[in-house]
Amino acid sequence: MASEASPCLGPPPDCLWVRRPGIYEDEKGRTWVTVVIRLSPSQRARTRGSSGSTREPSITVHMWQMPVHPQKPLRPQEPSELPLSRLPVMWQLEPGRRYRATDSRLWELVDHGQVGTTEQMVLTQQPLGTE
Repeated sequence: MASEASPCLGPPPDCLWVRRPGIYEDEKGRTWVTVVIRLSPSQRARTRGSSGSTREPSITVHMWQMPVHPQKPLRPQEPSELPLSRLPVMWQLEPGRRYRATDSRLWELVDHGQVGTTEQMVLTQQPLGTE
C-alpha cells in the first residue's frame, strides 16, 4: 500500500498522545483518528517445533488526520484501562521510520501518505525479539 507522497505532505508526527479512546493528538495539535485496527497471527512462531507453539498477534493500525469535536482530554491512564487496550497511550518517533510506544514496543511506520485531502498513517507493531 505504498502511497505517493503529496508535495504538501510533511514528515510524520514526532509524537502522538491519546486524547480519548481511538483519538490521538500530535505535537502540532492535530488529531489522528484510528479508523482500522487489524489483529492477525504473526508468521513467526515463538517456540518452533513444540506442540504448544503459540503465535504472537500482529497489530496494524490505520490512522487518519482529521479534526474532531473538542472534548475534555482523558487523564493519563494505563493502556489496559482504555477500551482500545492494545493501543499505547503514546507513540514517539525514532530513527528508521519506527515509533516507540509507552510499553517500549516498536511500531513500524508502514505508510505515511495522503488519500485525497486526508493524511494517513499505517503502523504495525513489531513482534517481540525483533527490536
